Amino acid sequence: MFAKQLTVFIENRAGRLSEVLSVLKENKVNILSMSLADTTEYGLLRLIVDNATLGKEKLIENGFSSLLSDVSIIKIAHTAGSLQTLLKVIDKGGVNIEYMYGLSIESEDAYVVLKASDSEKIDEILNANGVKTLSCEDLAHI
Repeated sequence: MFAKQLTVFIENRAGRLSEVLSVLKENKVNILSMSLADTTEYGLLRLIVDNATLGKEKLIENGFSSLLSDVSIIKIAHTAGSLQTLLKVIDKGGVNIEYMYGLSIESEDAYVVLKASDSEKIDEILNANGVKTLSCEDLAHI
């Protein structure tokens, strides 16, 4: 199962992140998780939201470059070593992880967002090994 991640390219200057978040707020797009990475000139904002299609549409209307990507939201035990166990399963399947970030949810479980080089193959690997994945809708209801 895949979730849609909204990625926004923003100039690395004061107030620009707030402008992106204002567009989402005005259109009632709720942020479930986010990651921000920067370079000297721009930032790469990755968001898991409750309505990625609407978020992308409204951001583009407001002059922000954005795109949607398939990512896996993976439930893992909130114990030492559980992420390493998951990575061994993925490594064995021969899929490269492009990036990953964690989710902060009040839960006994932990969650990570993972972007793999081969979305279909990662989904097969996770399913074959009984790894639970979530959709954005699932995440919104936790």
